Amino acid sequence: MNEYLATYIQAQKDALDSIPVQEVTKLIETFRKALQDDRQIFVFGNGGSAANASHFMTDLGKGSSDKTNKRFRCLSLNDNMSWITALGNDYAYEDVFVRQLMNYAKPGDLAMVMSVSGNSPNLVKAIEWAKANGVYTVALVGAKKGQLAQLANHTIVIDSTHYGRVEDAHMGICHMICYAFMEIPGLQA
Repeated sequence: MNEYLATYIQAQKDALDSIPVQEVTKLIETFRKALQDDRQIFVFGNGGSAANASHFMTDLGKGSSDKTNKRFRCLSLNDNMSWITALGNDYAYEDVFVRQLMNYAKPGDLAMVMSVSGNSPNLVKAIEWAKANGVYTVALVGAKKGQLAQLANHTIVIDSTHYGRVEDAHMGICHMICYAFMEIPGLQA
């Protein structure tokens, strides 16, 4: 067991080491611009990435907003289960995110998706719609990259295909974004 855990931890460190710091810096600037321009921010994903999206929006909407002069207008599209199930039942599971964006998103807003595979049909469809309608798109993906890596305006790739490690690294990026606004005074304007 000790060997397994040591190997797991080393592989997790390798995944974290693959986070491209300059790309995260650009992403933080994208969030800063969205805040300054009073843009809506939408984040979503499936499974563990859905939980990460909810966690991220809680931290950004509360913790980061408590430290900035303006408040982030942010929403996890994973959090309204009655809407998700109605959309999935009445249309298709592929539509659970795109149809929410159709109601909420405007040109200039920001849509960020998290996906280890980068190929989930419901995420791909939402990002295709967002991009076609002037919404700036961001994809956090794993080493397989998938369609999302090609579609998004800004893509960050974690060099691993292990779901747990990639999701942990994605959440690390989300925390970097939030804590940058909480801890760097220049971003708080």
